[in-house]
Formats: sequence, structure tokens, C-alpha cells
Amino acid sequence: MIRPPQKYLPCLFYLLAFSTAFAQQEKYVSKVWSPDNKNGTFTNPVIHADYSDPDAIRVGKDFYFVASSFENIPGLPILQSRDLVNWSIIGHALKRQFPIDHFSTTRHGDGVWAPAIRYHNNEFYIYYPDPDFGIYVVKSKSIRGPWSDPILVQAGKGLIDPCPLWDADGKVYLVHAFAGSRAGFKSVLIVKQLNREGTKTTDEGVIVYDGHEKDPTIEGPKFYKRNGYYYIFAPAGGVSTGWQLVLRSKNIYGPYERRVVMDQGSSTVNGPHQGAWVQTETGEDWFIHFQDKDAYGRVVHLQPMKWISDWPVIGDDADGDGKGEPLLTYNKPNVGSTVAIGNPAESDEFNSAQLGLQWQWQSNPRDGWAFPYPAIGALKMYAQLSPDSLKNQWHNPAILSQKFPAETFKATVKFSFSSKLNGDQFGLIVFGSDYAYLSFRKVGTDLKLSMASCLSADKGNQESETLYSAVSDEKGYLQVSVHKGGICQFSFSADGQSFTTIGQTFVAKSGRWTGAKIGLFCSRTAVTNDAAFADVDWFRIEKAD
Repeated sequence: MIRPPQKYLPCLFYLLAFSTAFAQQEKYVSKVWSPDNKNGTFTNPVIHADYSDPDAIRVGKDFYFVASSFENIPGLPILQSRDLVNWSIIGHALKRQFPIDHFSTTRHGDGVWAPAIRYHNNEFYIYYPDPDFGIYVVKSKSIRGPWSDPILVQAGKGLIDPCPLWDADGKVYLVHAFAGSRAGFKSVLIVKQLNREGTKTTDEGVIVYDGHEKDPTIEGPKFYKRNGYYYIFAPAGGVSTGWQLVLRSKNIYGPYERRVVMDQGSSTVNGPHQGAWVQTETGEDWFIHFQDKDAYGRVVHLQPMKWISDWPVIGDDADGDGKGEPLLTYNKPNVGSTVAIGNPAESDEFNSAQLGLQWQWQSNPRDGWAFPYPAIGALKMYAQLSPDSLKNQWHNPAILSQKFPAETFKATVKFSFSSKLNGDQFGLIVFGSDYAYLSFRKVGTDLKLSMASCLSADKGNQESETLYSAVSDEKGYLQVSVHKGGICQFSFSADGQSFTTIGQTFVAKSGRWTGAKIGLFCSRTAVTNDAAFADVDWFRIEKAD
């Protein structure tokens, strides 16, 4: 072993301490929801945000997690944890949605449905379905990328929820389901062979399970092999009312035995299902799944799991019948070390050269929608032209948004708005199929506070708007407080200290397959060669008053 000279040791210790402190600073700690109880236990959900259809793996000491992202870009969010309780967003596998031109406009509920992540031969694979185009795979040697452009594994409508399995004999298989809205049928699982690269299907596949009789709407399958059995973990029964099913067989094509291994039971967790089996380095088994919470989206739960007679038992099985129910509080996984508290990012000071990883657009973004401006510590958003055909914000692609982070919270944005022409606007929006926002809007030569809302925006309804008195300064603070049940109240402040309630309360509504989101937009109605812009100083998520 080569030892450094004694005189350099203080410097090395300083650097190590600095590096450790820097690594700890990188972890974001939420002010509104943290599942770690700091006493060796955790409380579900481990992520109180809309990371739907989760899948997860462990590579070494790290757990990696992916989720559906639908039309939102960047897509395929990747989260990392060392203990399955404290999670951080570390990147996205999809920088643009393919086909690129198709997703240059809003396509609510389309795009990336339930993905699967796997690690094989020192490479990460994420398989994801687009129900209108087929099954894709993206690959990377590093979890942080760069990721390959999507490779079309199989074209077709209605092919959803793929998951691969590399067998011991070198063969590669893919299980997937069907979306009735596109394929015209559903509730069956198909197994197909893939080429050795895992990039193309090589046969038409066979049905391995038909759920019409006992397990309607079976979907979201995850493929595993253990003790000579092939296992398919699959949800059935619908998003908000379903149960977790496990199928097993000694032959990959079946016949498969069936068992319901978890349902709501007497718990308060509705529809607990669709997720991933993971194992710690210490040999503990755990199951990650979602719960649908309406406007809050599909939040993520963690359940203990054990194997009995080669069947998984998930959650609390008090009567020993092999079917568990969700636990809300439980001992944290034993991962052999203590893990610092951390949560998915929410607030953003906009001091970096990159946007916070929590932010997404409603379509493939175009140059000029927004730029980080680290020299002044702001995000510069340029007013985007709203076409005359835009009846409401539902089809506005240039909304920069993030997920609701908890049942109750408040979001505040500090900004300055350099408006120029009639119709220029900057706003804070709570967005779903119903939405509401508070904005600065140029009306003639005045800059006014505007409160607007739209019910059933997805049906093409018009906004209703109330204009308030002119503001005396182009700077200000917009805020919305969200309370249980998704009840939202907007307010405004000129100094960041004293806030005035604006308008009536509004009840947040989910989008198409997504929870409600909170975001920012900057728009205009006039054609110009030098658009208005907003300098967003910061965006903060804090406890509601």
C-alpha cells in the first residue's frame, strides 16, 4: 500500500470531509413529506408523489426506480436509494419523446406507460410501451446516462407494460399485456422471445394467462425466476380497486398457478398493486407498489415480503392465508448501514445551469421556452405565442410543472415580469382536467392580477377569468396553498411577507392517467420579434399555513 506523505494528510482529511459534506448537501430533504421516522421505522407512502407504475432493481448497494411519465418530458424518471425509503431523482432516460414530431404537441395520457428496468451484462435496460406505437427499449452502461435513443422492439397498437427475462440457457423473453382502448381486447398476458440483444421480438408470442374469469384488466406484468419457477407479478382489477396477483410455473409458457398475494383487506390503502420485488444485500425481500389517490396521483408504497412454499407473501398476513394487506408503518429495510434522509426534489432556487430534475414540460420542448440563467440566479421564461385555437391551457405545451409532493403544502414563486404587449402573461397554475391559476397579465397599458379557472378543460371548455386591480410593480410573489382533498387557495404578495387571498378555493383534479401538477407558464397573444419574459428567482415548496 502506498501511503501519502504525512504533511499531506490534513489536506486529504479536509478533502474527504468536504466531499462527504458535499455529497450530503446533494440530498434534498422535503419540508412537507418524509417517510423516514428517524427511529428505525418508516411510514408509507415512501414517495407521496405521482410516480405511477413503479419498477425497481438493485445493483450493488443501490436501488434504482423508474415510473410512467406519459406525455411529460423529460420522461422515464430515474430515482436512486440506498434503503428503499429515502429516494432522490438522479435523471431521466428519455430527453425527447419519440416520434419527435408527434409529441411536439400535447398528447395527454399517451407516451410512456408502465416501464421495466433491468441490469444485464453490465448494462441497464429500460423497456417501455407507447400504446399507439409499440414497445421500446433504451440502454446505457451508466444509470446516469447517456441513454440510447429508443429502439423499437415491436411496433403495434395496444402493446403495453413489457418486462424482459434473461434465462439461464441464454434465451431472452418478454412478457406484456394489451390496452383494450387500442388493441380492442385486454386481460391477457403474452410471452414472446427476443433476440439475444433484447432489441427485437422474434416470434408472435403465446398467451400464458387469460384473466377474464378471475382477474379482469390484468396488466403491468413483471418477470422473475426463482428456485426453478418462473414468476409473473401482475396487478388486476383496475387502478383504484385492484389486487396484486402472482403467477408461477416450472415452464415459461405455463400452465401458471394463480394466487392473490395482496389486496386492500381492512387497510385504508385502496388498490395496492403493480410494482416490483427487490432484495437487499442482507437477504430481505420487499415489494414496491402504488396506491391511486385521485388528484395526488399514484403514490408509492413499500411493503415487507417473504417467501413461504415458493409463494411470495406481501404486507401483513395476519390470518396466514398467504394473502397480505398493506402496512402503513414498519421497520426500515436492513441494508447494513445508516442512510441519510433524502427525498425527491421539489423546491428550486434556479441557481444552477440545469433545471431541477423534478420539472417537466407537457410535450417535447422547443428552444426558447425557458433558459437557466445562473449568472443572475434565475430561470428566464419567454412568453410563448398562444394560438387563437387554444381555448384553454389543456393544450398549452409550454407549461413547466412538477408533481404534487404531499397532501398539504404551499408553493410560492418569486419573480419579475417584463411585460410588453396586451395579453402578455405569467402565472402559477394548478393543472389537471380542471385547473386554476393566478397570474400577472398585461391589459392594455396596465399589468393586472388575473385569477382564472376552467372545469373539464379536457372537454374544450373555456376559461372563466376575474381581473383584479393593477399591480404597482412588475415584481411579486404568487402562492397557492393545497390542503387535504386537493383544496387550493391562491394568494399574492408584493413583498413576500404579507399575502392577500385571491379568488375562491379550487379543488384540484387529476389529469389523464396522472395526478394534478403545479407549474409555471409565460404566454402572449400578440406576434412580436421580442417577446415578454419572466425572471423566476425561486420556487419553494413548504408546509401549508
